[in-house]
Amino acid sequence: MGRVSQAQAEENRKRVVESASRLFREQGTQVSVADLMEAAGLTHGGFYKQFASKEALIGEATAHAFGELAEGRGARLDESGGERAAAQKALIDVYLSTAHRDSPANGCPAAALASDMAREPGEGEARRVYTEGVRDFARWLDTDDTDDTDGAAGLTRLATMVGALVLARATNGSPLSEEILTAARSALTGTA
Repeated sequence: MGRVSQAQAEENRKRVVESASRLFREQGTQVSVADLMEAAGLTHGGFYKQFASKEALIGEATAHAFGELAEGRGARLDESGGERAAAQKALIDVYLSTAHRDSPANGCPAAALASDMAREPGEGEARRVYTEGVRDFARWLDTDDTDDTDGAAGLTRLATMVGALVLARATNGSPLSEEILTAARSALTGTA
């Protein structure tokens, strides 16, 4: 079998990162390398040509997921004509929806990966990337966009959103799940 071109190798790596990002959010970081590679349509043996370790892939996949989240925030800001408060409300409404609850593979990495990251080493790359992503998201959610704020409002909003989403997913199938989403949305936006 011939060697893969550099362009093809880069495309393969991108496919693995994107597939891993979705699978980790949907199933957790315990997904096997074989399953990750299968989801990307590649062989298991190719993994170690592209990544130093599974932990390295977890870090890259986490960064990719937070990048998608940042793109979504940017789109909300564009849709709201640059009005930050309107963009935040729109994002909160989507975040605390049954559609987001039911689609963890394409959803927020802060909620989907929280339990897994709690088990990662504190000095590890994946934990560092996750922490930066959470901090960035909280800053965006802050009600004061100046740099001299302590960011407590953004952290409170994010903690409420992530906690509500995790609980809604854990109680999905019962009326409590939607009650949690509605209560959190109401608390954060003043609407049901």
